Amino acid sequence: MENKKLVYAVDDETAILEVYTYALEGAGFAVKCFTDADGLFAELKVKKPDIFILDIMLEGLDGYEILKRLRQDPDCADIPVIMVSAKGEEVDKVKGLNLGADDYLSKPFGVLELAARINAKLRTAKKPVNKLVYKDIVIDDDKHEASVNGEKLTLTLKEYELLKLLMHNAGIVLTREKIMERVWDTEFEGESRTVDMHIKTLRKKLGDSSRHIKTVRNVGYVME
Repeated sequence: MENKKLVYAVDDETAILEVYTYALEGAGFAVKCFTDADGLFAELKVKKPDIFILDIMLEGLDGYEILKRLRQDPDCADIPVIMVSAKGEEVDKVKGLNLGADDYLSKPFGVLELAARINAKLRTAKKPVNKLVYKDIVIDDDKHEASVNGEKLTLTLKEYELLKLLMHNAGIVLTREKIMERVWDTEFEGESRTVDMHIKTLRKKLGDSSRHIKTVRNVGYVME
């Protein structure tokens, strides 16, 4: 059991989950099944799987929303996800892939094909990347990219470093002196305009997510 790859499958049809359990255990996997997002996320606090299988059409949070949350969680962001749905429209497949899914299967499908897809994704699973996540904001330091809800941001080098500093210190008030020292590698010398102007442009680029950056009057800034 210890050496088996662990699959978490989410589907609101009990019969489908029984097929997953029977077929995938027969193929040498360990399987845990869930009928909704609540059960899945509760189990994720205990143990992470090697791969997810997500049905799109679910009560409560659908497969797309679950996928978004997984990709925003640094502990799950690089775990392969296979989306499954009876919907055969190309737009559904594209949406899932754009949100970060690794593969897509349309029902009905053969269990041998499913097992083969799982094995293929496990073989090519991404190596962990250096990611920093705060709510809906993600920094991928390996790619030197920042994004909000999956949408890539176009930041200057200093805006990127400023955002990274705030995210690394979420919940901690950073003085303008500290920001100047860490981002500009220079002493503050009573000058606040540089920091404030960069905060202003960064907030504009973050859009609605700019609400996470709070101004602490006469002190500096904090991400919360």
